[in-house]
Amino acid sequence: MSYELDVLDESSAPCDPFILFHDWLHDALAHQLPEPNAMTLATVGQGGVPTARIVLLKGLDERGFHFYTNYQSRKGQELEQNNRAAICFLWTARQRQVTARGLVWKLPHGEAQSYFAARPRNHQIGAHASVQSQIIPDRAHLEARAAELEAQFEGKDIPCPEHWGGYALVPDEIEFWQGRASRLHDRLRYLREGNHWTRVRVSP
Repeated sequence: MSYELDVLDESSAPCDPFILFHDWLHDALAHQLPEPNAMTLATVGQGGVPTARIVLLKGLDERGFHFYTNYQSRKGQELEQNNRAAICFLWTARQRQVTARGLVWKLPHGEAQSYFAARPRNHQIGAHASVQSQIIPDRAHLEARAAELEAQFEGKDIPCPEHWGGYALVPDEIEFWQGRASRLHDRLRYLREGNHWTRVRVSP
């Protein structure tokens, strides 16, 4: 594969990495890439064993990158034990990657309730039906539980489960990767120092 779509250099890159991230995300949206907000989330469990999975970015502000999940899931349990984590976005068609790492904190439950209320009803049912990451007998067990909940909540609003909510990864490092010719890729790494960011170039 030839990497020649764009360049990433210090003269054009903003001092604030969140500005650059927004620019790249909007570019991915403008090019109608599939699931442009999909990110790999890596957590660490007992014994230092890592786990990675794809989650969806649902917000970004001064508190960090937001995502929602079941607190009782494997990722929720691992974040409870060790709240350091990493995320990675890959936009292959744009020859770009963004990685970030930092501490993860729970968002206020009121925000989770508001977001949950805006979700499609079948997604709300799914959040109640799934005991995420737990072993179940078969598919029929899950579908039967969903049917029970549909009957239980018929004609009613579906409340946000107490065990379901949001997290924010507060980055202390964000790195941007732009593919370049001859595998001499551009890598700019932003490091948080208090309320400021420093920027360094990293060899590919």
